[in-house]
Amino acid sequence: MKSNMLDGKADNWWISENNFAAKVKDNMNIPQRIMTHDATLRDGEQSPGVVFSRDDKIAIAKALDELGVDRIEAGMPAVSEEDADAIRTIASLGLNAKIMVFCRAREDDIKRAKELGAWGIVLEVPSGYPRLLHQFTKWSEDDICKLTIESVQLAKELGLYTVLFPMDATRAKLDFLKKLIVGTWEKTSPDSLAVVDTTGSAIPLSIKYLIENIKTWIPSVPIEVHTHNDFGLAVASTTAAVEAGAEVVHGCINGLGSRCGNAPLEQIMVTLRTLYGINLPVNFEKIAAVSKLVAECSGIETGFNQPIVGKVAFTKETGMGMDIVKKNPTVLFPLLPKFIGRELRFSIGKKSGKASVTMKLEELGMSLDDALVGEVLRRIKEMALEVKRELTDSEFKQIVETVQAKQ
Repeated sequence: MKSNMLDGKADNWWISENNFAAKVKDNMNIPQRIMTHDATLRDGEQSPGVVFSRDDKIAIAKALDELGVDRIEAGMPAVSEEDADAIRTIASLGLNAKIMVFCRAREDDIKRAKELGAWGIVLEVPSGYPRLLHQFTKWSEDDICKLTIESVQLAKELGLYTVLFPMDATRAKLDFLKKLIVGTWEKTSPDSLAVVDTTGSAIPLSIKYLIENIKTWIPSVPIEVHTHNDFGLAVASTTAAVEAGAEVVHGCINGLGSRCGNAPLEQIMVTLRTLYGINLPVNFEKIAAVSKLVAECSGIETGFNQPIVGKVAFTKETGMGMDIVKKNPTVLFPLLPKFIGRELRFSIGKKSGKASVTMKLEELGMSLDDALVGEVLRRIKEMALEVKRELTDSEFKQIVETVQAKQ
């Protein structure tokens, strides 16, 4: 892990220096290079009610490329002809990001990926015990192993970079997972293996445990990590995987995805850069714009207090310390909003103080006699209690103008 921030302070953030303590770093096996894999256009679209049009997908792919993600999972060809056409178009754009598609262990899926111009595939095979017990009941363990080997062989013959993606791997019986992985690597050569926490049901330490086991089975296997957020652990599990040696992190912008979503890719990227000191070839200042685009195309707004991209992530309302925030934002915020393309925001409401009023006046280009600030603040608090929310700029202006008019 490379960092010149042993005191936790950098130009754009100020985090815990304990992150870089020797005893902390000694427990990590972080690779020299971490790659980002965005699955917004496939897994993200599996969010209930989300539908990306062809044009949406192309626009998002271009924005992701400008952001600097290494790989874009452009979709699943089997979903529809429009999806296939979007994949074909994205693959032909000449983007810097590698274009991948999601495939089942089926000959037609894999050949279709090649026809559409994909650089590689994410090859899904079942592995979780609940899936084998209740969903894929017609397949024996040997059937799955045989099908996996045949599918990987076909993909490699077609020149496709192949990520073996054992669905629900964190709920697989360890003996079967070993049989599947070792057997596949003995007979053929996938390019990497994804540790897939399909239901978000593994704690971070168990993700590390699983990766450590896999590396004893096949020491040289490149590891990727794909987590879901059903228990709110997706980012923590992803970073735990990186600590254990995972080289590629999967995620979706804004945390889109089935049920509670995938690991939010923007959170992963910022966390790795700031809290771990890992250099990523990412244009961080474009995060806010990409998040906004995905929110518009998906129709799903970001959570109110969602980390990094939520409305109030860089907002201060409480009057105490307001002047400090203006001069030294990282005293109260872990990173500067400009780092990810956002601005510091000052909210006016019940918890505001005189400094809040003064700063809002400056922000809006207004002036007010110092003697009237107290009266404006009193009215702000009254109105906030009445409407039970923060005040809009127009409401603030109206209060100021009313107070001025009465003098």
